[in-house]
Amino acid sequence: MDQLKRLKSGIDGLDILLKGGFVAGASYIIQGRPGSGKTILANQLGFNHVQSGGRVLFATLLAEPHDRLFDFLSTLSFFDKSRIGQSIQFVSAFDTLENEGLDEVVKLLRREISRQKSTVLILDGLLNARSRADSPIDTKKFISELQGHAAFAGCTVLFLTSSQLDDGSPEHTMVDGVIEMGEESVGPKSVRRIKLRKTRGSSSLSGLHEFEITDRGIVVYPRLESLLSQPALSDSDYLVQVSSGIETLDNCIGGGLAGSSVTLIAGPSGAGKTSIGMEFIHECTPEEPGLYFGFYESPQRIRVKAAALGLDFESMEKTGALHIVWNTTTAGHIDQLAYELLDIVKRENIQRVFLDSLGGMSRVMTDKTRVMDFYTALMGALRAEGVTVVGTWEIPKLIAVEVNAPTSDLSSIFDNILLVRFEQNGSELQRLLSILKIRDSGYDPSLLELVISDSGLSVKKV
Repeated sequence: MDQLKRLKSGIDGLDILLKGGFVAGASYIIQGRPGSGKTILANQLGFNHVQSGGRVLFATLLAEPHDRLFDFLSTLSFFDKSRIGQSIQFVSAFDTLENEGLDEVVKLLRREISRQKSTVLILDGLLNARSRADSPIDTKKFISELQGHAAFAGCTVLFLTSSQLDDGSPEHTMVDGVIEMGEESVGPKSVRRIKLRKTRGSSSLSGLHEFEITDRGIVVYPRLESLLSQPALSDSDYLVQVSSGIETLDNCIGGGLAGSSVTLIAGPSGAGKTSIGMEFIHECTPEEPGLYFGFYESPQRIRVKAAALGLDFESMEKTGALHIVWNTTTAGHIDQLAYELLDIVKRENIQRVFLDSLGGMSRVMTDKTRVMDFYTALMGALRAEGVTVVGTWEIPKLIAVEVNAPTSDLSSIFDNILLVRFEQNGSELQRLLSILKIRDSGYDPSLLELVISDSGLSVKKV
């Protein structure tokens, strides 16, 4: 069990990466190129900290005046001008550094920490301190003296620098933790990522994690598979069946789908994937509500499409039996979507989820190598909540017999796999459904015709 006293940043995702927050009284470097978000993160932590009764000293070794910083921060919701000069103090040590050197900067900051009774010190411009040092030993001495006094005063220290320091630099060897912030282009998109390069004496979530800068400040999205590496609950000891919503299909799969199972419906556009999912989600009730988590069709179009099948989604929404959430595939963060999905499931006690579509969701993902791990973690989390999931995946060929998944192992995530496709029958296209996999139940392997009418869906043997 972690017995270290923690200083929460108030940035939920960051505190999750740090397994509860910064270690109180420790020192950290936050590094990244100009514009990466260092100053916003540090000020966001500072203003959050004073709201909980702390006191913050923000010192800068840069020539930029504080008025410009305040103008910029005023656009962010965490900024509270009334705190400045009270519980959060801003001082400039630039002239002292230029005219008197590092030793006098240390003396200035020691006096201010004691006078202000600061519990957090943020020092912006560590690169300038390094450039004024005559040797690496002087840099170490500067950091060590600040750390020593801050630790004695019970003060946590954040050093901000635009320098890309390596692991063997004097700065890195002296501090307890290093947080790296960056931005890179992935195709036409610009993606911000954060990484904990060092967390001495404390566990953390390793690797790269995406974040964004909003009007609320920094929002961090821990990689789902790093946070949910272990399932929250074990599988049930007994099997519960739930209807697929299509009686003739239930008859072919031993009575229905296993509860808390995950079903993949794969097929080309227009083959009936969404219609099957709609029949599945139509089985929901106010006591066992469902969630339609879609990507390509708006809620209005979903309601119209459902009505064409004889399904009254609008009435279900009014009773709380159904929740419809629409997402865009052109922007956002894949982990953000997953956390929003899981939050709705827990908040609304969702029992069924129709995810339309898995391919649309994965389009938001900037790192395609994560597909397998991401969906393994997401489906595991939904299973742990007792949710039965149906998801769709579009395959490119209009008339095909194979499932072209993005990774060869993706099918191992799913308990059940249904393939819908077109086949030419004379001058017409016929919809066919193949049951490729039903876990923990016998099923009829016969080729089935999928019939879609204004009274719903049915299947029959070809």
